[in-house]
Order: sequence, then structure tokens, then C-alpha cells
Amino acid sequence: MWELGVSRCARTSKVWITVGSALAWAVARHLLHQTSVPPIYHSMTVDNSEVSGFNPCSYAFVAEQDWFRFEASYLEDNKFKEKFKDGVPTLLDWVAGNEYCDEAVKNMSTYACISKNSQCITSPNATGYLCTCNNGFAGNPYLEEGCQDINECNFPDQYPCHGICSNIIGDYNCSCKSGTQSTDPKRETCDPIAVSERARLTKMFAGISACAVLLLICIFALLIECQKRKLVKEKQIFFQQNGGLLLYDQIRSKQVDTVRIFTREELENATNNFDSSRELGRGGHGTVYKGILKDGRVVAIKRSKVMNMDQKDEFAQEIVILSQINHRNVVKLLGCCLEVEVPMLVYECIPNGTLFELMHGKNRRFPVSLDTRLRIAQESAEALAYLHSSASPPIVHGDVKSPNILLGDNYTAKVTDFGASRMLPTDEIQFMTMVQGTIGYLDPEYLQERQLTEKSDVYSFGVVLLELITMKFAIYSDSAGEKKNLASSFLLAMKENGLQFILDKNILDFEAELLQEIAQLAKCCLSMRGEERPLMREVAERLRSIRSTWREQLIQNPSRETECLLENSSHYDPSSTGQHGSLMALDLESGR
Repeated sequence: MWELGVSRCARTSKVWITVGSALAWAVARHLLHQTSVPPIYHSMTVDNSEVSGFNPCSYAFVAEQDWFRFEASYLEDNKFKEKFKDGVPTLLDWVAGNEYCDEAVKNMSTYACISKNSQCITSPNATGYLCTCNNGFAGNPYLEEGCQDINECNFPDQYPCHGICSNIIGDYNCSCKSGTQSTDPKRETCDPIAVSERARLTKMFAGISACAVLLLICIFALLIECQKRKLVKEKQIFFQQNGGLLLYDQIRSKQVDTVRIFTREELENATNNFDSSRELGRGGHGTVYKGILKDGRVVAIKRSKVMNMDQKDEFAQEIVILSQINHRNVVKLLGCCLEVEVPMLVYECIPNGTLFELMHGKNRRFPVSLDTRLRIAQESAEALAYLHSSASPPIVHGDVKSPNILLGDNYTAKVTDFGASRMLPTDEIQFMTMVQGTIGYLDPEYLQERQLTEKSDVYSFGVVLLELITMKFAIYSDSAGEKKNLASSFLLAMKENGLQFILDKNILDFEAELLQEIAQLAKCCLSMRGEERPLMREVAERLRSIRSTWREQLIQNPSRETECLLENSSHYDPSSTGQHGSLMALDLESGR
């Protein structure tokens, strides 16, 4: 509220007026023209014409209502003006806008309370609102960072604390010093805690804490020990179930000296806990990882998905037999891990990828030479012939396909992945209750009769031989996008004398007689009846003869020697893994 006062000096009054007395205020009220300034007041006219004739000392001022205190000296000329030459205190009760808070806050573009620590208050004297800082903050609420935190600890009269004061944003904490206590340190003093009570509580707390910590340590140690015993027992169970005792006894008796039994921890460390970046490939029977043993040797570790429980008793004996296989074109088994549910196998690591990648890899830059194709076919056939004829007992691979033929140094063929392998019994026939193998390579006779024999491997090898001379997938798409079985398409082409339409165009320029001989061998391998197919050693001998004839022709015709040079240029990116194409049913009758 503003007060407006105008003095009318009378010289006779100053003789007896005393400062601050009741009489002085009465005279001042008589001599002054004083009035309140109402809200929303724009102007006021002051007229002192009545007294200007005898007393020209009139003056006017606007001041806070309760501030003015009359003194007799104010009646003298210029005394009041000299005392308050810098002005008088004025309280301005102003408002922002012409809306109340609930309406003003809806329009943030004009809302005046922009400090984040401010609040809106509706003005009691006019239409509009005021802004004020929140409790614990002070400053200008009309500025964005205007309201700043108050350190209440610096104003103990306003913010009492009988203990230790600590400031927090918008408030303060008050706590008693160590050894004292109070129900409310902001209102009541902190009294010392009795020494005996404090000591008792300290000892009790220390004892309880020590017991709790000791109990937790014991429980934790017990859990670790139980887990260790459980793991050890589990390892022992798996080790026994997988024939570990039998294999260990044979190793001790020197019957097996080329295979090693690895622990699970050794293989986990070798593969960085079977990290996905160590994967070399995935197959129907499991995943193969690249591993680095402690001695620095690089190995391939096959981690199978599942294992038939009925086969576990035979597994160790099969490991013994496989470990004794020693052929330059068969990937060597180095060891196994039997203390897991599904045993893991450790093989020598072959660096140059698979035959499938060589033929179908996306990053292959040069055509594969015919000599290279014949050599890989011959070496693969010799490896299978060794398994069928020289191993004791004979071994049927059961999943012969181009992805299971690895390429070593100089692209030497290495047959691998005996996931579907079986030791041939005395009658040389293995009856299967479930189909194993890969569509496109499966023996039709095996599909019909569930009889796995060495002739099943011969059929699958015939498909691999077709891949080498056609460079097509076992299941491929023709120009119309229709899925085709390579074996059926080949036999149909042979029947219709259209061999040139299915062979790889990069080898069509060579002697037709040579290509016809390779095709006839493949046709024999793909006979519907197993008894009509040649033995694997006969296939190997025939390929050896074909390749020998081919190389003799190269010697006699030096212009053809450039073809052999391509053998060293058949580079490809082993990391580029092609796809087999969609699985489809084998047309058993087409082309037969």
C-alpha cells in the first residue's frame, strides 16, 4: 500500500511540537495532507495553492505507509529534503500479467515464473500473480537461474541446528555429534549418551556384524564346495558313461598312444570359452571351433549337439579305432573330452577350407583346373578306400559330401567329419532306424531299406565327383529357378546324350574321351542298386589311371601345360561359405 503526504508548513507550530510525541503526530496529521494510493491507480493531482502565499516550503512524497515518523525539524525549510536527499523507501506491490496462477501457467511463453526453483502466488491486492522462490532458495524468480540454493547453515537464527549442520539442495540436515543424541536436533539440544549404554550398543552391533559376516562366509564356502563336488561328480558320471575308463585303461596299457584325453577346462581355454569368433563351421552334427592348445598347436574342436544314448557304450571303442587311422588324406583325430554330456573331439586343423568352398565360394577368383579336380577326387577316393578296406574293423563314413572334404597345404584333400560313421559288423551291413546324412548325397537304396553299407559312401562320392565336373550344387536351381537334383539331372543328360549341357564350361575344351570316361565312372557310382556300384578302391584306381593319362597328354602336348598352371591360381576365400540350396526329396526314378 502506498501513502501520499503533502506538508503545509505553519511557522507557529514548530515551537512546542516534540519529536515522536502523540501531540506531534496529531499536529502532523493536521498539517499534512495524507492519503492512500488505491490499486490500479494511474495519476494524482496535488494542489498547494492555499498555502503557497504564506509558506512556499511545500513538498510531497510517496512512501511506505508504516515507515514515516514525524519530526519537528521537518517543518523547517528544506530539512526533510536534505535528510532524504537520496529518496524515501517505497514498497511496490506489483503483479505479473492479469491472470491467476492456474491460468497463467498454461501459457509457458508468457509465464513469468521461469526459475525452476520458483512458484506462483496469486496477488491478494490486484488481478494477476506474483513469483517467489521455493523454500530453501532465494533470489529473483523472474530469471531462469534466479532462485539459488540457500546455505541454511550460514543463518543459524533462521534455521536452528543443535548439532552438525549440513546443507542440501533446498533444505539442510541436522545431526547430533558422535556420542550425543536428540529426537529432533533442529528443535532440541543433543544430550550426551551414557557411556555404558553406548559401549553396550557398540559391542552388541560389532558382535552381531561379526557373526553375520562369518555366517555368510561359511554359507558361501559351503555353496562353492557343494558346486565343486557336484561338478566333479557330474564329470565322473559323464566320463564313465562315455567309456572314459575303457579308453583310459587302453592308453595306460599302450594299446592307444596317439589319442589324448582333454579336460573340459582345457578345451574351454583353447576356444576362449567356445567364443563365436572361433567358429570354423556348423554342420548337422555340431559346431567346429578353432582351438589353440597350451603348447601352441592349432586344432579343430568338434562340439556335437546330441548323442544317442545307445551309442555311448561303443563311443570309446570307436575313438580307439579312429585314433589308429593313419592316412595322409584323412583328418587325424588327436583326442577327445569325455567329461561332458556329449563328448567333444579334437582333430588336426586344416587351413584352407573345404572343397565346397573351393567350388562354390562367392569369392573364388579363378577357375579350378581339371588336374586339381582330378587330384582332389583321387585323394578323397583313396581316403574312403582306406576306411573301407584297410581300417580294422572297416569304417563306413556315412556322410560323404564336399563340405566334409577339407583342403590342406597345396589343396591336399582331407576327409573329415565322421559324425554319421559306423564300424561295419561282420555282415558288412548296418541297419539304421533313422536316416542320417545330407539330402542330395544320400544313397537311394539306403533311403528305402535303411541299410548303410560301404556302397552308400560310393554313391555319395559319385555326387561329389559330379560337383567337381559340373561346378553345380548337389541340389541346384536351373535357369527357371526350379530346384533340381544334380544326380538325377546328370543321369538324364547321359541318357539323352546331352553331357555337354551339364558339364562345367571351363573343361569342355578338353578331350571328349577323357570327360566321357570321368562321366561314366560317376554314372557307375550313382547306380540305383548298390551291388552294381564299384568298390571304393576300384574308384580310386580308376581315377588314378584317368589322371595319369591326362598328365601324359599334357606332356605330349605342351600347349596344354598352361591348364596345369591354373592349379596354383585357384585361389578362393575360405571364409566365404556357400549354401547347399534348399533341401528337397530325391527323385529316385529320374534318369535311371
